[in-house]
Amino acid sequence: MAQPRVLVVDNGTLSLPQLRARFEQLGSDTDAVDAASVPARLGGRYQAVVLSGTKVRAYDTDYYRPLIDLVHSSDVPVFGICGGMQILAVSAGGRLADGPQRVGGFEVQVDKEEPLFTHVKPTVTVFHRHTLYLQEAPEGFRSIGRSEHAPVEFLRSDDGRILGSQAHLEFRSDGLEILRGFAQLYR
Repeated sequence: MAQPRVLVVDNGTLSLPQLRARFEQLGSDTDAVDAASVPARLGGRYQAVVLSGTKVRAYDTDYYRPLIDLVHSSDVPVFGICGGMQILAVSAGGRLADGPQRVGGFEVQVDKEEPLFTHVKPTVTVFHRHTLYLQEAPEGFRSIGRSEHAPVEFLRSDDGRILGSQAHLEFRSDGLEILRGFAQLYR
């Protein structure tokens, strides 16, 4: 049986090699494209889509329209990381707000009943590198993890297909284990 293939959308992250390496470590092949080059349809080629972080462009819905359309027209699991989560949330009506600059490891409480968190404890330490925070889950989504400055550290669509993380999960062991939980959704 062929390995699952993940489409990684590079939204300008500084850590694309690390992100791809994590999915490859979990047994998935990856292809990377930038947000302006996403295909109109997945055509059965990919079992999941991952949106990388970005450089504060989450509000640019015109720029991200092809990516947003792809996410909503596909039927595979989608995971937005940091700015990727913010793109998904803003496109659904979410609001971002400035907050303290966080760089490094920070503790987050997660909802253990969520399959995403199968391999972690109720409190995880994940890597942050940002100053914008989603203040509440937009309609059709709910918060499944929170911390002191971020009431929505992790996001899940009501149907469970679209997930997001404020943190950069490509770093730290808890991040890898959360990505392992995501990989189980498309295997």
